[in-house]
Amino acid sequence: MSRQDEGEKIVASNRRARHDYELLERFECGIQLTGDEVKSLRGGRASLVDCYGRVRGSEIWLEGLHIPAYEQGDKRTHLPLRPRKLLLHRREIDQIAREVNEKGLSLVPLRIYFTHGMAKVEVALARGKRKYEKRRSIAKREAQREMERAAGRRR
Repeated sequence: MSRQDEGEKIVASNRRARHDYELLERFECGIQLTGDEVKSLRGGRASLVDCYGRVRGSEIWLEGLHIPAYEQGDKRTHLPLRPRKLLLHRREIDQIAREVNEKGLSLVPLRIYFTHGMAKVEVALARGKRKYEKRRSIAKREAQREMERAAGRRR
């Protein structure tokens, strides 16, 4: 089988993150997986619900990522919710750790995808939105839609 060169194949995305957080800076990182987990991801099976990034020492871990067992694999040794190490450059890890510790930001996974045959995770440094900020962004989006509809009717 040849490598996938057509671009990206998105496995899972965290649409809720854009609603709950103000996304400040994004990072693309690799993820340390077992063979069965990669096979399960290639089948499009993963869930980013309740998933978050955590800085432990000089490493960044993804916790709460649910990857179900691969059907033809060994289900006895598979742990669907185990912490998985994210692979980043040292300067990126240091930057993320500094921002999380000093500014109180969160590390939120946005999507898991395959690019050139490699599994990648897009994570973002994010600040949680308050309830009134969420309402304001929804109202702004609705107003934008209404303006686009009105402009479309005039044509």
